[in-house]
Amino acid sequence: MLTVLRRTWPLLLGILLLMVGNGMQGTLLGIRGRIEGIDTFYMSLVMSAYFAGFLFGSRMVPGLIGRVGHVRVFAALASLISAVLVLYAAIPSWPAWVLMRVLIGFSFSGVYITAESWLNAGATNETRGQALSLYMIMQMLGIVVAQGLLNVGDPAGYLLFVIPSVLVSISFTPILLSASPAPSFETIQRMTFKRLWETSPLGIIGIFLLGGVFSAMFGMASVWGTAAGLSVRQISEFVAAIYVGGMVLQYPIGWASDRMDRRVLIAGSALIGGVVTGAIFLFNPPFWVLLFAAALIGGVANPLYSLLIAYTNDYLHFSDMASASAGLMFINGLGAVSGPILTGWLMGIVGPGGFFLYIGVLFFAIAGYAGWRMTRRDSIAVSDTGAHTVISPTATAVAVEAALEVAQEEAEAAAEDVAEDAAGAAPQEGKDAAA
Repeated sequence: MLTVLRRTWPLLLGILLLMVGNGMQGTLLGIRGRIEGIDTFYMSLVMSAYFAGFLFGSRMVPGLIGRVGHVRVFAALASLISAVLVLYAAIPSWPAWVLMRVLIGFSFSGVYITAESWLNAGATNETRGQALSLYMIMQMLGIVVAQGLLNVGDPAGYLLFVIPSVLVSISFTPILLSASPAPSFETIQRMTFKRLWETSPLGIIGIFLLGGVFSAMFGMASVWGTAAGLSVRQISEFVAAIYVGGMVLQYPIGWASDRMDRRVLIAGSALIGGVVTGAIFLFNPPFWVLLFAAALIGGVANPLYSLLIAYTNDYLHFSDMASASAGLMFINGLGAVSGPILTGWLMGIVGPGGFFLYIGVLFFAIAGYAGWRMTRRDSIAVSDTGAHTVISPTATAVAVEAALEVAQEEAEAAAEDVAEDAAGAAPQEGKDAAA
């Protein structure tokens, strides 16, 4: 791991700084919107615009990279991000923020694709798995650190907008000056919706609904916090708890997914999320309970993303997994666009609690559909399922394809070890029988 870190630290440091900038602007806008007197529904449009831009970027950026190259695309989009982060405070108007959020979502999508391509190309077959693990850790760590930085200034001023802008600008340096050559890039074709549906209806429905959960949690948490009267510190702690929970529970749930019917785990995780959010909506607990609940909600939501991709891949040949995952990520993006808008609409009807009501309804829908699908298709034997791969909801198709390749290589290596052990045991058994 230390060897991998020594080779890839410029990229990983750049990713960390980018995620700090992204994490700050997402939470900060929700707080500043309340200060500027922007209506909750209009703020939901602002938050939704990021996911629309991100989805659009995932379609357009690969073509840009093919025409002008990684370095120019990365530098241009990162510069645009830095400029937009400052303009938020200069133009506190929700229509302007919608446009800027589309631009920043588009730009972050392209930056992630470029950085992941560099990271993947710079790793060997032996180190790729560790490099991807470090990449996922840096993504989560950056967002958690960002929540702490929200407490160093006044959200009504300029400083908290300048800090992420500077951090994003600095992030160019270690990445662009690293010794890694610009990698080749091939666009991953998405599997058709028809074939995806034939392969796994649960994969399509579950990942679409989960897109709404993610965008509501990460786009509207600060909007909910200001509407509920929380302080900046409390809002930052609440958002950080969501990500910490996702980091802590990702691997235990992944371990369990390789040892049981994944549909049971999908339904159970979603059911826990639904019960927790429903309880918050009904009982309005104290803040320390909200922190624990946020960690639990994030802890079940983040692994669900990897679980749904892994479950769909169980019914595919390895050669089709990357295209299927790219299709599922696109469907997840479609669901994400509507999440903040519907959350804002519900909050306008039932108050701040609409934030938890919306997320809870989606969790229960995932759990119910997973349970119904268990009555429509026999389960696959655990021994015949593929290995679970930890995938971050913020990762692009480049990182997902690399993660699937690592999982396939590890599975093949494990199968070879089993075969060698069996072959070595056979002669010994013969000697014992002869004796």
